[in-house]
Amino acid sequence: MSGPVGRGDNRTGGPTRPFAVTEDELEQAVRDTYSRRVTLARPLAADFAGVAIRRADRARRRRTVAGLALAAVATVSISAGMAQLGQQPGRPTHPTVVLGDPYASPLPDPAPDLSASPRVDVGRGEVDLIVNDVLATTGGQRLVVPDVAPAAERAQRLSDGAGWAVVGRPTTAGRSLWIVLPNGSTHLLLAGAREITLSPDGRQVAWREGSELVAAGIVGTQIVAAARTPASPGAAPVGFAGDAVLIQLDPDQAGHALWRPAAGPPRGTRDRALHVYGIRPDGLAVGLVSGGTPRRPCLALLDPARDLAPVRTGCGPTLSGDGHGAISADGRWLLANGTAGGKPRALLIDLERLAPEPSARPAGPPLAGPVAWTQQGTAHYADAAGALVRVEPGRMPDGGAAPTTPMSGLLPGQRPVPVTVGRS
Repeated sequence: MSGPVGRGDNRTGGPTRPFAVTEDELEQAVRDTYSRRVTLARPLAADFAGVAIRRADRARRRRTVAGLALAAVATVSISAGMAQLGQQPGRPTHPTVVLGDPYASPLPDPAPDLSASPRVDVGRGEVDLIVNDVLATTGGQRLVVPDVAPAAERAQRLSDGAGWAVVGRPTTAGRSLWIVLPNGSTHLLLAGAREITLSPDGRQVAWREGSELVAAGIVGTQIVAAARTPASPGAAPVGFAGDAVLIQLDPDQAGHALWRPAAGPPRGTRDRALHVYGIRPDGLAVGLVSGGTPRRPCLALLDPARDLAPVRTGCGPTLSGDGHGAISADGRWLLANGTAGGKPRALLIDLERLAPEPSARPAGPPLAGPVAWTQQGTAHYADAAGALVRVEPGRMPDGGAAPTTPMSGLLPGQRPVPVTVGRS
């Protein structure tokens, strides 16, 4: 059943009512409404329309003030953030050090793609190796870490087996520090630092940030409990001696300082060391000093408990000042760059026979990067051609050369990075 076609019962053909109402018209309408409800001729004791309008005005003012306050807070917050990012007057310009990965996702890291990297013939070695974009372990595992491996300068296995700490090469933006977990996931801990050094167990880190030195702990994949201290222009952390940070005061001059964050600012030691190769298990530091007559590079065992005072010194082998070198896990051997027969060579030095003249033997081509010693006393390093060199002190004849292993599949400009083994 259908009705006649036309307008609905509640529609009229008259002009539509305008919906644009001014504030004055709205107030007048409220007053008219209250006035029509008044039945007495005498004036009212209270102006109900005025009360309603004043309440509306107060509510509108409160909303306006609250909105302005929120806008002011947002403006101040943004301005403060821009000031942090901008250059501060009177302070040196330097890259901003980032703690942690600003792009990290709270979701679990995906499983690494073990087939994405070109194959590199690394076999099963005695040390973990970083080659191209792969971290190859002694157990035969190949972890593809393309964001970390190509930038790696040195790396060490964490003492608790929880992964690897990898320090990047210096760039215009500074250095970076990553943690690589056994499942292949990578976590950026630092970015933009000028120098980075790790403790032997990989659970402490120190770095240079602008005009300050910073020391902190590493727990899992996080930087914790950071302490800061002002530093001279050339000062940089170069190692750990127990709970103290070893600081080189000037890269072109002798002298170090020890900084125990819990005890106050760094304390100068007035030592004569040009470079410190590392700390032995007995706590003594092995340093390159200037000694003898005439003055020449010498080796010394330095005691951090007595402000790096020399315990024993021996002069003889010609050592270079590039700082490349490392001591064995048992503290007996030092493998460092020097000269033998008028040619640059890697020298193997017996630290137990330091005085009166160290026993040194040519061990192979010069070191082009870090040295990784195994717990069994074998050293591994890369030479300038990218070959891996293996030095076994007990089986090296006098004047003999250590065997080298060319690495097939290396990308241009890349060298293998042997991973040092952390110790507690």
